[in-house]
Amino acid sequence: MMDYQKISAFITDKRKQLGMTQADLAKKLNVSFQAVSKWEHGTLPTVEILADLANILGSSVDEILMGQDRSSETFSYSKAGIDISYTDAIKKEMAMYLKTDDRRVLNGLGPFASLYDIHFPDMPHPVLVLKSEEPGSKQKLAMEYGYSESICHDMINHLVNDIAVMGAKPLAVLDTIVCGNAEKDTIKSFIKGMSDACRENDCALVGGETSLQPEVVSKGVYILTSSIAGIVSKDNIIDGTQIREGDTVLAVASNGLHTNGYTLIRLLMEKMPQIKLDKIQGETFIEQIMKPHAPYYHAIQSIIPQQATGQTCSTFGSGTCRNDIHGMAHITGGGIEGNLSRIIPDGLCAEIDLAKMKALPLFRYIKKMGNIDEKEMLSTFNCGVGLCIVTDRDAAKEVASQMSRHYDCYKIGKIKSGGRKIAFKNHLVFIHSYS
Repeated sequence: MMDYQKISAFITDKRKQLGMTQADLAKKLNVSFQAVSKWEHGTLPTVEILADLANILGSSVDEILMGQDRSSETFSYSKAGIDISYTDAIKKEMAMYLKTDDRRVLNGLGPFASLYDIHFPDMPHPVLVLKSEEPGSKQKLAMEYGYSESICHDMINHLVNDIAVMGAKPLAVLDTIVCGNAEKDTIKSFIKGMSDACRENDCALVGGETSLQPEVVSKGVYILTSSIAGIVSKDNIIDGTQIREGDTVLAVASNGLHTNGYTLIRLLMEKMPQIKLDKIQGETFIEQIMKPHAPYYHAIQSIIPQQATGQTCSTFGSGTCRNDIHGMAHITGGGIEGNLSRIIPDGLCAEIDLAKMKALPLFRYIKKMGNIDEKEMLSTFNCGVGLCIVTDRDAAKEVASQMSRHYDCYKIGKIKSGGRKIAFKNHLVFIHSYS
């Protein structure tokens, strides 16, 4: 229990020791002197103010909340750089972003672990699908250019896409934030971004870990990771094992770089800083490269509906069956070759016609400015293709039509026999000028 009178007296004494008036302290904190007066008469400062107040008074948040100095001869967590009271106060404010209508979430913020009900009575053989993800070096640019909330959409969308291509329904996400110092507004933007992205993908952010590590991570540096649990009926898993000769390979459009290739991009920006404000299709280079990773879950659901019911063959449109979707690949680091190859069975080859790919103007600009050859572009970036879908040839037209209600979808290749899993032919053709 906090002693508010003791806290008020402590603030007053510290202020006077520094020779400041209430107005002087108010000016430094950019608040009214009436606010300072209230603190000195029994009202607790807000969480947003506490850290700055402690810094000005030459104290710590813990010391303010205890209303007394710790002996300079003793050790404490706060003297090591961690104010538990402050971080606990931040965590309490996270609770508003963890609220969910999902009845499977059985508890909220506070318990030692999150509880999630995975009883699926209509699914004969439920299989958990598990994945972890981090936003990579795009996070460094996000923090530099003010995209802290946006980068969380990148991370969650990437995470959900990775399990959705296996036919899974996302259930719950756990996050981890490791930081050198807990900046309240930044932490809140992370949690809000992740929570909103989870909600948009029909799953719940159920909790996680916020770890303050001043001796491990530099001040102002944040490390984000997240893990997801999804569910799919064993009979409905999509893993490429049904791919056969004659199948069609469809491309689903990306909206830009998504979350890959940013180490090369940062090198490009370091060598040519002027490109940051260059315009590409009416947007600056920074705006283009910081677009959040496209979320494909709802689009995928449109071609594999009722995925969590355990039915082995759901239909849509004129009767196309989910069994016609033989494999899906999320195109991330390594490009088409590095990702589509993961689902192609031995003895088969996906022949991709690069001339049919709709490479975005952003990639043409990057290729030109960096003098990057086509092979490097294809192995580093998605080049305009965010997903590849391998489908029965007779169903390809309808699948492409259904997907195109969400994202542009079109044929780029076919499956044939061969020892090499991916074979490119022709060369990239860019769909528009970037100027």
